[in-house]
Amino acid sequence: MLRLFLSSHGHLASGMKTSLDILLGRSDSIEVFDAYIDECSVQEKLDAFYETVGEEDEVLLLSDLYGGSVNQVMATYLDRPHTRLVAGVNLACVLELSIQESVSDEMLASIVENSRQMMQIVSLDEDVETEEEFF
Repeated sequence: MLRLFLSSHGHLASGMKTSLDILLGRSDSIEVFDAYIDECSVQEKLDAFYETVGEEDEVLLLSDLYGGSVNQVMATYLDRPHTRLVAGVNLACVLELSIQESVSDEMLASIVENSRQMMQIVSLDEDVETEEEFF
């Protein structure tokens, strides 16, 4: 079974979880931790999470910022069986991962690349009629 653990600086992780719940219905496939809002540490939460992970479970650790302190702590868990880490996740990435039962390395690379494509600069095309011009 694919197990996801998403952590962020502040409330980004729980905010993404709320968005997942709206988009997918209640999503129990992901555990989230908002770091630095209380005394609990990322390491404590990860230790508790890994107590629930089975031998055959596949674990994806997801962090908000590559090289950030949350990501650095998560990287220390990469020696655990069936564990991978993706940094700099966005909602598109977390959404796609949360509906998977398993993820190969190739599929993970594709999901990460597709989520990068979701970040775009959006502007009005000068040729598009505005509402005032239309009427």
